[in-house]
Amino acid sequence: MRRWWNSVWPPFVAVLFFLVAWELSTSLFHIEKWILPSPVDIAKETAVGAGDLWGHVGATVRLTLEGFIIGTAVGMIIALILHLVPFLKSALYPLLILSQNIPTIALAPLLMIWFGFGLLPKLIVITLVCFFPVAVATMGGLKQTDRVMLNYMRMIGANKRQIFAKLELPHALPAIFSGVKIAATYSVMGAVIAEWIGADKGIGYYMMLQKSGYRTDRMFVAIMIIVALSLLLFGIIALLEKWLVRWKPKQEN
Repeated sequence: MRRWWNSVWPPFVAVLFFLVAWELSTSLFHIEKWILPSPVDIAKETAVGAGDLWGHVGATVRLTLEGFIIGTAVGMIIALILHLVPFLKSALYPLLILSQNIPTIALAPLLMIWFGFGLLPKLIVITLVCFFPVAVATMGGLKQTDRVMLNYMRMIGANKRQIFAKLELPHALPAIFSGVKIAATYSVMGAVIAEWIGADKGIGYYMMLQKSGYRTDRMFVAIMIIVALSLLLFGIIALLEKWLVRWKPKQEN
């Protein structure tokens, strides 16, 4: 408990200090609410408009989870294929890196033209955002398999499937979860970007409506929700990692 408190209180104090400075700055410099609302104004708007936001939050959560699951699965499948077929890794890995140099928001309009304004282009946007960190982390984890144990299993006659299931995959789990946690935070961002391009419900759609009305306070409410969803999804994956990877030694502070 003491270790947990020692890790929590420094960022808590930093955030509290930032909010107090923000509140005082808006009052001292008489900043207009439509330019930069104070934290108190944002909190009031959150309380007033909470009922209208649930539908948008639910739509974004559903889209995020669907895209995250698909993107994670695609990333792991690509990593496994490239790991098992070295020739494909040499040929396609540079293309994977190149794909990340294209801004997702630049591809989104093309996807809408090609696939319409339904669910498919939105899922493709989130998949493009999520698959890369999972694929890279999985390939890195599989590559770092203990060579001594690998040679030992080969000596006792283990086949490739047994080596993969008993050694390579368990050894790669910490790296895989690192990539999945990154993808979890990216998936919320991908969902919001997809909703910016074309949607009739969701946090991204809500933000576009409030931008048109110069409701900066509501824009900040949406940003807070996006941050909360990202942290929640990250925390769930971290707890799942702690439950599955019980053999991982604890790091000393």
